[in-house]
Amino acid sequence: MAVPPAVPPGVSQQTPAAAAETVVDPLKSARRAGDPSCDVYLTGTVFLDIIFTGLDSAPVRGTESWARGMGSSPGGVANMASALARLGLRTSLAAAFGDDHYGEYCWDALERGEGIDLSSSRTVPGWHSPVTVSMAYEGERTMVSHGHEPPPDADSPDGGAPKCPPRARAAIASLVPGVRAPWIAAAARRGTRIFADVGWDDTGAWDLAALPDLAHCEAFLPNAQEAMRYTGTTCPRAAAHALTEHVPLAVVTLGAEGAYAVDGRTGETASVPAIEVEALDPTGAGDVFVAGFVTGTLAGWPLADRLAFAGLTAALSVQEFGGSLSAPGWAEVAAWWRRVGEFDEQDPVALRRYAFLEDLLPAGGGRAWPLRRAVPTIGFGRSL
Repeated sequence: MAVPPAVPPGVSQQTPAAAAETVVDPLKSARRAGDPSCDVYLTGTVFLDIIFTGLDSAPVRGTESWARGMGSSPGGVANMASALARLGLRTSLAAAFGDDHYGEYCWDALERGEGIDLSSSRTVPGWHSPVTVSMAYEGERTMVSHGHEPPPDADSPDGGAPKCPPRARAAIASLVPGVRAPWIAAAARRGTRIFADVGWDDTGAWDLAALPDLAHCEAFLPNAQEAMRYTGTTCPRAAAHALTEHVPLAVVTLGAEGAYAVDGRTGETASVPAIEVEALDPTGAGDVFVAGFVTGTLAGWPLADRLAFAGLTAALSVQEFGGSLSAPGWAEVAAWWRRVGEFDEQDPVALRRYAFLEDLLPAGGGRAWPLRRAVPTIGFGRSL
């Protein structure tokens, strides 16, 4: 199933405020008196991302390359936080921010621009914000980053996460081999459902015992290579089944082949193919996938619907550039659903896979496809 192509960067740009025109609360039917005020909690490092696109090839040593597109936005853990907030989840982020202009910009973009709760975050005097420069070309990206660990304080001994995180329906953790994050166990004891991903194991050990916090997780969402290396299998689907011996729900992303999930509690499996897109920049697509899956899980959707929605949101994100810049909201989802329905050549079976969207999206009133987000640039004042 194909996503209609987007227009070149810079055409028909929309402001971030316009993205809120289509408002959906995916958890409306699940909300009860006494529920946590926070839907999802997460912690990590916020980077200032500077993204260059429209490069014909990788930069060559000794030459100057010109990019046809450029943007700046909060990155790092902000990619995930923005994706969750745009899907209507009440999101709380604990992070350290520098007291430089970069830090002020990122705080403002997340708190005022995205409506993310930063009450668990802090500003660190004299600490400069981490920065990543990302260059997108040929469907891939190259990044250069710089930053220092923030100094710990009494409430955030690990630099970002409070000792006792706020009560939340769910939390998203990025597991690091050989490192235990005390906040994960504390959150799980309070009834928070933990969803975890993992990065590449630079040690080469690929030992699940080195991920002690996995025992507190409800779901684990590695990519195919990570899943196979951790389980010693040669098939991503076999790896997903093997992972359910360690975590109740295993979701393995398969790149161009989509995703596969196994619920070890019920034995249910689901496989959803990827949506064909013309990718501009893959930055943050994995974060968007996780955000879509968490949204569907908290809303109580069937496993296959959760996978389909996660894959759709990730596909929409790679048609834009940047991490938090590209995360789609319900306006983008609604516009895509209307647009694909207009094409007679779409596979009816593939369309039925996304029919559950009909009950979620408001009738009419949306914006026309294709959609473009504004590209925030440091130095421009916010439009009020």
